[in-house]
Amino acid sequence: MMETETISVEQSPCIAVLVPCYNEEVTIGTVVRDFRQSLPFATIYVYDNNSTDRTQEIARAEGAVVRRELMQGKGNVIRRMFADIDADYYVLVDGDATYEADAAPRMLSEAIDNNLDMVTGQRVTDRKAAYRPGHVLGNKVLTSLVHHFFGRATDDMLSGYRVFSRRFVKSFPAASAGFETETEFTVHALQLSMPIGEIPTRYIERPEGSTSKLNTWKDGVRILSTIIQLVKQERPLLFFTLIAAFLSLAGVLCGVPVIADYMRTGLVPRLPTAVLATGCEIVAALSLVCGLILDSVAVGRLEVKRLAYLRS
Repeated sequence: MMETETISVEQSPCIAVLVPCYNEEVTIGTVVRDFRQSLPFATIYVYDNNSTDRTQEIARAEGAVVRRELMQGKGNVIRRMFADIDADYYVLVDGDATYEADAAPRMLSEAIDNNLDMVTGQRVTDRKAAYRPGHVLGNKVLTSLVHHFFGRATDDMLSGYRVFSRRFVKSFPAASAGFETETEFTVHALQLSMPIGEIPTRYIERPEGSTSKLNTWKDGVRILSTIIQLVKQERPLLFFTLIAAFLSLAGVLCGVPVIADYMRTGLVPRLPTAVLATGCEIVAALSLVCGLILDSVAVGRLEVKRLAYLRS
């Protein structure tokens, strides 16, 4: 167990602990109690996402402020929480009791002392039941993709344990509906060159009777799709240049034999191939032009987001 740091009540800013929940009656009581003990000066908000069990009742009995979000999906809950709640710093944690509440003061101290906009709780565990090999591999692959396209930020991009500053929360667009919202956190911070950090935190398996809402393959595909969409939106010149390069190469491969036949015989015996090669080159040129135009649009969008970030 890592040693817990403390933040004095006199010096502490306004802290909100945000807990999105869906059918977590087995664990929500533990989560609220643990965070009340670790952060006694914070307000704990539990946002229930159409639970059919006693999640709301238990959270309210433990002293949490309980609210509801009817649109299903973690991303929808986070969008609502970020819009509703005003605080200086926000602690976001899942309601499944797998994250270490004692790490919250350390993460907050890291954010406050170094004026960071996001601190990620990097999951550290030796329990396979807590962090299944498939999830580890998927996290590494998806994190590596984001590192490649947007820059290096964190070794655990999909962690559900974060501390945010007010200016991060109030400038975050929150476009995703589900678990892909963690990817948006990282890309948003990287695009605006925010100061961010990472703290190792203990990670354990869910207790007996509690079930994960994460679907490894379905949510993995959704996260990958989100990364592709973010590359298209935030780095359109790169995205469309890659498409242009692929089409141009295809056009050359199709066109070289046609040109060779023409140089040798003066004829074009494979007209469909010639048309295909010409079409590939035209579409490649159009794709490159689209990338150039959309890159200017992306720069304008980035400036607007930067201004929103600075105003918060």
